[in-house]
Amino acid sequence: QVQFVESGGGLVQAGESLTLSCAAAGSMIGLAAMAWYRQAPGKEREWVAQSSGRGVIKYVDAVKGRFTISRDFAGKTVYLQMNSLKPEDTAVYYCNYFPFDMRRSSWGQGTQVTVSS
Repeated sequence: QVQFVESGGGLVQAGESLTLSCAAAGSMIGLAAMAWYRQAPGKEREWVAQSSGRGVIKYVDAVKGRFTISRDFAGKTVYLQMNSLKPEDTAVYYCNYFPFDMRRSSWGQGTQVTVSS
């Protein structure tokens, strides 16, 4: 099983930006379909941005125009650029394959994003 390592979270004020990074521990992401997910307190984990690895990118409506998913050419890292952050973006953010398949990977620790108003 592949495990992903997320980083880049923090405490910011509304309107500020953060960039999250994700790498596969001991492995390569390559052109795999990937997504950023988030889980807010008391809510289920949801995907917020998908990248097929072949140019198809999707976002949930709540983050469209504010978040950008990208990956490096080496196939090692997936990023999530988050602009104009809102308090409702507060959550633990995870990356993983999309769709998630427990036979292929497990969830990492995630990275906490807290947005104050």
